[in-house]
Amino acid sequence: MQFFYLLISLLVVASDQALKFFIVNNYQLGETHQVIPHVFSLTYIQNEGAAWNILPGQMGLFYLISAIAIVVCLYYLLRKNFNSRIFSSGVALVLGGIIGNLIDRIHLKYVIDMIQVDFIHFNIFNIADSAITIGIIMVFIYLLFLDESEKNNA
Repeated sequence: MQFFYLLISLLVVASDQALKFFIVNNYQLGETHQVIPHVFSLTYIQNEGAAWNILPGQMGLFYLISAIAIVVCLYYLLRKNFNSRIFSSGVALVLGGIIGNLIDRIHLKYVIDMIQVDFIHFNIFNIADSAITIGIIMVFIYLLFLDESEKNNA
């Protein structure tokens, strides 16, 4: 079963890197194209920081945090005595997102972002960011609502 979760992580990394490759090869920096008018656009930007471009240029810190997070995610994914699909899927999404952005940071020294939500003012992000966010939400749902019920059912 652990293979399934590692496959989820791999799919996140592959889709994230594929979209980034497309954007870099078809857009100029700062260029925007509407995909669904007034809903979302693709805009090519380079983010030298973390979320919302905080701590720009702190690559050493990002490498360290990413390495620790990858080890923690792998620990939870590879534990054979851990059986929650929601938790494991969430951790797999987080792992894939961390690796997707880490590839950019190592290779480019910045992260490529491109997804822009047009109906609200929100920062431009990428597939890896989305996977991390959705994964963390899934882990919190598990910890807040399902952890105790699974323990009671065991």
